[in-house]
Amino acid sequence: MAASVWSGYLTFGLISMPVRLFSGARSSGISFNQLHRDDLHRVKQQLICPLDNKVLDRSEIVKGYEYRKNEYVVVEPEEIKKIEPKTAKTMEILEFVKSSEVDPVYFESSYYMMPEEAGRRPYALLTKALEESEYVAIAKLTMHNREYTVFLRPHEGGLMLHTMYYEEEVRKVEGFGAPDVELKDAEVKVAHQLIEALATEWEPEKFKDDFQDNLKKLIQTKLEGGTVVELEKPKKLAPVVDLMAALKQSLAQMEGKKKPAATTATEGVPARKRAKR
Repeated sequence: MAASVWSGYLTFGLISMPVRLFSGARSSGISFNQLHRDDLHRVKQQLICPLDNKVLDRSEIVKGYEYRKNEYVVVEPEEIKKIEPKTAKTMEILEFVKSSEVDPVYFESSYYMMPEEAGRRPYALLTKALEESEYVAIAKLTMHNREYTVFLRPHEGGLMLHTMYYEEEVRKVEGFGAPDVELKDAEVKVAHQLIEALATEWEPEKFKDDFQDNLKKLIQTKLEGGTVVELEKPKKLAPVVDLMAALKQSLAQMEGKKKPAATTATEGVPARKRAKR
């Protein structure tokens, strides 16, 4: 099993259970090294003090907060440990809310929460209660030198934890929102039809990073001494002048891509309902 990123106690009311967190998702991709173009040797990054032009060892580095231009207060790791709040080892559930009330813009990172042996029963109880009530839990947790508000939700019989951004961290963009335009009922109707033409079940395994695949092919081609062929770029689309015409044309293209029904028994049944049979 992978190493846990946090261990401690989850509490709500007078109930306490020992749990561990494991990373639920992380980005992956091809990484490149920086090389000297002339001899293809890897270059080194060094920590240099510009005052005495000295290369520093990691042990000589301290953390400092700039409280005034070029003036710092040094903070030692031991001092940080002294001020850790109780949430460094205890994650207390503060409240329960409906998941639909929490905007996904607040979500940051995902973790699997798993109980220790002594916490299996209360963990199972909390999970079942959340599943049946359709509530999620909001708690606080400290890790990586930061206190997070976290979101706990049931998932596949267990609990998932999502760290969340604070309100002041969510950026606001001036002018964002519904454009001041008037839409025709017929346009909205065809837009709905276009959505239904593309509607299907969520299958995350269908999606992949095409750019990463292309990078792998590029590297293999160069290793084999081949020539890198430029991919055809999509044509730039002209701005829509006639919205209804563009909607109808798009719908026709989507309908043309649909596979014919296998039997007459499914005729007239929406694609999403057929998929569930």
